[in-house]
Amino acid sequence: MTPLTPVTAVTVVGLDAAGAPPHPALAPVLATAGLVVGAARHLAAVPVPAGVDTVTLGPLAPALRRLAEAVAAGVPAVVLASGDPGLFGIVRRLRAAGLPLRVVPAVSSVAAAFARAGLPWDGAAVVTAHGRDPRAAVNACRALPLVAVLTAPGAGAAELGAGLIGWSRRLLVAEHLGTAAERIRAVTPERAAAETWADPHVLLSLADPVPAPPADAPSDRGTAGGMRADNQPAAAPADGWALPEDRYAHRDSMITKSEVRALVVARLRPRLGRLVWDIGAGSGSVGIECALLGAAVLAVEQDPEAGATVQANAAAHAVHVRLVAGRAPAALADLPEPDAVFVGGGGVDVLTAVVARQPERVVLTLAALDRVAPAVGLLRAAGYTVEGSQLSAARLADLPGGSIRLAATNPVVVLTGERQ
Repeated sequence: MTPLTPVTAVTVVGLDAAGAPPHPALAPVLATAGLVVGAARHLAAVPVPAGVDTVTLGPLAPALRRLAEAVAAGVPAVVLASGDPGLFGIVRRLRAAGLPLRVVPAVSSVAAAFARAGLPWDGAAVVTAHGRDPRAAVNACRALPLVAVLTAPGAGAAELGAGLIGWSRRLLVAEHLGTAAERIRAVTPERAAAETWADPHVLLSLADPVPAPPADAPSDRGTAGGMRADNQPAAAPADGWALPEDRYAHRDSMITKSEVRALVVARLRPRLGRLVWDIGAGSGSVGIECALLGAAVLAVEQDPEAGATVQANAAAHAVHVRLVAGRAPAALADLPEPDAVFVGGGGVDVLTAVVARQPERVVLTLAALDRVAPAVGLLRAAGYTVEGSQLSAARLADLPGGSIRLAATNPVVVLTGERQ
């Protein structure tokens, strides 16, 4: 193994989260360094030569300034970091500051946590709750079957566990990785929320595999060992969205038609890290397609038979949709805050309860024209800008003798409220 030749670029060296000795390149780089930057625990873990200037990381701005000065003066500088510093690590901030870099990675804390658990992770989603609203990390765990979360004080296993109560998840919490105090614990969300955890730690969120799809389903569906079989944790679904109605079980044509669903899903803007409510879920087609695009979904349905249909359809499409059995608006009271809401059923009282929660976007479909003006007025009074369209599709239909006609579907008004 050839050591890196010291240059005026900043050398970023990862210290192994799995507890292995430092990379062989570290010793020669340290020997010629004029400045070493790192957290207190990292500076204490390596043989920094006597007399070398050090900066203990706290606020990053002073360290960036010193590093820029070192580069300008031609002084070799070293930054010590945890694991792979290119994975949600300091490399991003150093690059944003315009510093020339060479990076020597080690085993990341995420890789170490999966290794300790004996789990493959090529199909996992990796997210961070460090320095940002933890809701996005919680929603990723709600939506996907296998997620690793890099935590932070105030956004750790206790907070994430509290947000996952009600979802069928098993949590693995890895503390003190690579040290004598290392501990890996498997807990329920409820137990995680009640515990105090050492910082920093890594949380792995695992869902029970969804039921197997039908035997004639395409081979890229389904999950294997808690992950999507196509190893794409939040990719656009291979079969697309706005699927034909016959791809869903439904009764008496009580399903949002594909042409309408295409616009509704587009207006909801589902993606990884967002939570969507599907109120009056019916067949669950809107919520399921939001889940296919990476969102966490709560489907609210009062009819037990329809609720069973939602669950069966979610299983057939290999997504996790949490069913809330109950009648809106009462059933909405204790639900976690949504980013977007689809109102497919219910009256003014339901819409009133939704806008009181102030989601970013509210989308509703209306067949009765006399309901449009009150809904628009209610949304505007709650501070939303409102757009609306009437969709009236005509589909190809065969006629005897080989001719083709257009068969009209029922017109529907789609309203979208966006919070100002």
